[in-house]
Amino acid sequence: MAKDVIQVEGVVISCLPNTVFEVRIDDPDYPSDHTLRAHISGKMRMNYIRILPGDRVTLELTPYDLNKGRITYRHKDGKPRPQEEKPEDDNQE
Repeated sequence: MAKDVIQVEGVVISCLPNTVFEVRIDDPDYPSDHTLRAHISGKMRMNYIRILPGDRVTLELTPYDLNKGRITYRHKDGKPRPQEEKPEDDNQE
């Protein structure tokens, strides 16, 4: 079964109890005033990644419920997340 997730970027608005955050989506493809609640992914929790209000984050949303999400990456200094490089085929002409 494929992993059907939607990745968007957002800004943390407020911190709630139990590592839940309110995040405003800051992606041009989505409504500008859409907010949702998100929790921290397990890898970020294990490595003690701290998230504060005002941080830019990458979220994963499920297509079934667009009001909940999972924070998978905290951007450093507002830089975009590094993309994985895909190998190019040199045989195409």
